[in-house]
Amino acid sequence: MTNNSSTTQSLQLGERSGHGCGCGGCGCGTGAESSTAETATTSANTQTFEVAGMTCGHCTSAVTQELRALDGVNDVEVDLVPDGSSRVTVHTDAPLSGDDVAAALDEAGGYRLL
Repeated sequence: MTNNSSTTQSLQLGERSGHGCGCGGCGCGTGAESSTAETATTSANTQTFEVAGMTCGHCTSAVTQELRALDGVNDVEVDLVPDGSSRVTVHTDAPLSGDDVAAALDEAGGYRLL
């Protein structure tokens, strides 16, 4: 008798895949202990946001990329806290609205502004 069954594993955001990353099994190979801090540039405004759902270096990169794409953003720093609220600091020419930040976080991968 031949067994032709296959198994598909799906992960919800925040669950851990077999490789230690909790961003949904992206395969980035980056463990949850990864963290990135970018060097801040001189900006007229600095805002810090608490963000839920980030678990690895891939998450950090996605959030950084989306926030840097917003008008007036000069730099982004991320203090990754896996399974907790990460701190994201944004250096801008003018203050960002919470709605703009929340939309960028959602676009980056469904991360939530706290």
